[in-house]
Amino acid sequence: MERQQIWVICPVCSNKTRTKIRKDTVLVNFPLFCPKCKKENLVTIKNGITTIIKEPDA
Repeated sequence: MERQQIWVICPVCSNKTRTKIRKDTVLVNFPLFCPKCKKENLVTIKNGITTIIKEPDA
């Protein structure tokens, strides 16, 4: 049985990234790069919901 895969959507520009996940995938502190807006964001993905992690400025 093949599981459904979905594209991860960029939280900045709402376009598809080059990353695919399954519905049950959990990513914590994942560096997500968007080829469209050329930005990399640290994200957490759980239950298909993407949350940007705000890092304190060094």
